[in-house]
Amino acid sequence: MTEGTDWARQRTEAAKEQERRLHARHEVEHAKARAILAEFVEVARERLPTERLMVKGYGGRGSARSDIEGWYLRIDKTVGLGTGGSFYVLTAPLSILDRVRGVTLTPTPPPLVIGAGGKDGDSIELVAALERLLPGWRS
Repeated sequence: MTEGTDWARQRTEAAKEQERRLHARHEVEHAKARAILAEFVEVARERLPTERLMVKGYGGRGSARSDIEGWYLRIDKTVGLGTGGSFYVLTAPLSILDRVRGVTLTPTPPPLVIGAGGKDGDSIELVAALERLLPGWRS
């Protein structure tokens, strides 16, 4: 092997290891967030009314009802929590049929910070969002 080939192989292996570690960190974060959401749902089911979650079209282009009952976690209603404890992103490309028939939501792994990496002021810690929704829920 040449020196250049050896260097490229080492860099590839280092990149794979970095990706593996990042994935493992995300899995830990998602597990912590799932535990927080499960705890919240137990309290919220008894104390907070639910509503049918709506999905907004990209760029503000219409909306569609979803198949999920739950609560909105952000004021702009772009993420929600189902009564089963699943986390949902509530923005999507919507067709005319989606707007008429409604959409079936697929849960996404929950973050500990909603909107992390977005514009300044767009992110909120998951616990803070839950506290805003149901103050004192952990008491």
